Amino acid sequence: MILRAPSARAVYLYKNKMTLSDKEKEALKKEAAEKSSIAFLLEQIKNIEKKKSESEALLQDPEMKELAQAELEELEAQEENIYLEIKKVIDKEKEEQEFPNEITLELRAGAGGDEASLFAYELADMYIKYSEKKGWQVAVVDESRNDLGGYKEAIFTIKGEGVYKTLMYETGVHRVQRVPSTEKQGRIHTSTASVAVLPIYKQTTVEIKESDLEIDFFKSGGKGGQNVNKVETAVRITHKPTGEVVKCSAERSQQRNRERAMQMLASRLQQAENERLAKEASSERSAQIGRMDRSEKIRTYNFPQDRITDHRIKKSWSGIEKVMQGNLDEIIETLHEEMNKIQN
Repeated sequence: MILRAPSARAVYLYKNKMTLSDKEKEALKKEAAEKSSIAFLLEQIKNIEKKKSESEALLQDPEMKELAQAELEELEAQEENIYLEIKKVIDKEKEEQEFPNEITLELRAGAGGDEASLFAYELADMYIKYSEKKGWQVAVVDESRNDLGGYKEAIFTIKGEGVYKTLMYETGVHRVQRVPSTEKQGRIHTSTASVAVLPIYKQTTVEIKESDLEIDFFKSGGKGGQNVNKVETAVRITHKPTGEVVKCSAERSQQRNRERAMQMLASRLQQAENERLAKEASSERSAQIGRMDRSEKIRTYNFPQDRITDHRIKKSWSGIEKVMQGNLDEIIETLHEEMNKIQN
């Protein structure tokens, strides 16, 4: 171990006239970072305190006093670094609780019939491609398609560093204006699709009573093979007090679908509670940045004019086709900058 007993180490340094090298110090930092759990770090603090006491005892020995003093300074420096690591761990845990690294992305076709479903599919494809560029993991939870392959409804989980913090402002109604491929007279149609970005919390404070749940099992449709279509593995859970409904059909086992659905339900209820508390704390701020719910029109994709407009910050961008291929960085970065100005 790098942290040896001070008395033995003091003698070693005394005989060899050595101190910790920069390389050894970096190794210490790396080791602490790789094992940066609170329990591990607190154990290191405990060990250092013990070694400091032993070094302090050596101060009474005239021959070892100078060396023991150097040892104490080294131990204090190590202790300071470990406390900084503890702070980082705590700050990271707080950050992950407020902005989890996993979300559910829900898309639903709105007004506009088949064109709305196709637009919902294109939005889903846009977010999936953006996620892939970010190195995030995407998985299908549930989907329902129309005859043209568009999405009536689709739910995905996306997991990766900073995913919720990045996509949190995408919740709302997205509107498209374009000439559908089926339109023979060249008229521009307006259709909508709703997007909901919901964080999946590792820990929740909401209480969910079994008696408040209505749980249904049914056969999954779509991909998955014979097992998926013949066995009732899909799960629908209704939270009766709130009317919140979650579905999951991605897993092959009923139990796994139920577990994932319960996780989604807990996160939805926690998010609703967080939003309620935030609105109570600052109704003015809520009015400025919007309610962040699915009924709020947030963005228009105008294909004939090659223009995307975010109505909350009153800014527009060109290059729709490029954006629909997952190149969302400019829009999202600008949106975050403007939202930060409003909030601060």
